[in-house]
Amino acid sequence: MSTEVSEQITRKSASNLALAFIVLPRPQREAMSALYAFCREVDDVADDEARPVAERQAALEHWRRDVAAACAGGAPELIVNRELRPFIAQYHLPFRLFDELIQGVEMDLRQQRYATFAELDQYCYRVASVVGLLSIEIFGYRDPGCRVYAEALGKALQYTNILRDVGNDAWRGRVYLPAEELERHGLTAEDILARRGDRRFTELACAFGERAREYYRQARSALPECDRKSMIAAELMGTVYWKLFRYLERRRFPVLGTEPLRLSKAHKLWILGWAWLRLKAGAPWGGYG
Repeated sequence: MSTEVSEQITRKSASNLALAFIVLPRPQREAMSALYAFCREVDDVADDEARPVAERQAALEHWRRDVAAACAGGAPELIVNRELRPFIAQYHLPFRLFDELIQGVEMDLRQQRYATFAELDQYCYRVASVVGLLSIEIFGYRDPGCRVYAEALGKALQYTNILRDVGNDAWRGRVYLPAEELERHGLTAEDILARRGDRRFTELACAFGERAREYYRQARSALPECDRKSMIAAELMGTVYWKLFRYLERRRFPVLGTEPLRLSKAHKLWILGWAWLRLKAGAPWGGYG
C-alpha cells in the first residue's frame, strides 16, 4: 500500500511527533505517517485564515464525510484518506475518534478565548489526546490502562504547545490561556494580545506550566509496565516535548514573541538518540515528568 503523499506531508512538517516515527517498524511507520498527514491536513484547513470561516467549515465537513467513508469501508475521495483507509481497517480505528478530532479543530473556527480550564481541557482532549488514542491502536497495547496514558500525554504535549505559542497565537488573535487563570494573576485577554511580558505574565506561565507538568506525571504513572516497549515512539515524543517544556521553564517562559522558541533539529535528534538507547537498554525511565 502506498503512503507516498502522507510521507511527504509528514517529512515537510518537521514535527516533534513525526521525528519519533523513525524508531517504528516500517508498517507502523507508514500507518503513523498516514494518521499524522490526516491530522496535519485538517489542522491546516482550520488555520488557513486567508479563507472565510464558512469555507473552512465546509472543507472540514468534507473531511468528516470522507473519513467516515473510509471507516465504513467505502471509497474516500481525498488522497490522504485513501492512504489512511487500509490502516483504519487493519488497526480498527473508529470514526468517532476522527470525528472528535475534527470537532476539536472546528473549535478554532468559532472560539478564540477560553473561560475555564474545563473548556481548555475539552479542546486539548479533542486535538491531542484523541491523536494519542488513535496512535496507541497502531502501536499495539495489552492493558486498557494505556488509554489513560495516551489521554494524559496528549494533554501534556498540547499544554506545552500552548505555552510555546502564546505570542504567535496572540498575534493571530487567539488566547488559549483561560480567563479564570488570567484573572487570578491580574491579567486580561487584552494584555496577552498586546504581549505584555511583566512579572504577572511570568507567574501565570509558571502556574500554567505546573498543570502541564502534572499531565506529564500522570502519563508517566499511567503507562502499564507491560506496554512500555510498544509505546517507545510515544515515550520519545513525550521526552522531546518535556525537554522543550524544561527549556522554556528554565528561561522563565520568554514566549511572547511572534516566532515560537524551538529546539534545533540536531538537539531533538540527540534527545531521541539518548532516550531510545535508555529505553532499549531497559534503564529506569525518567524521561519526563
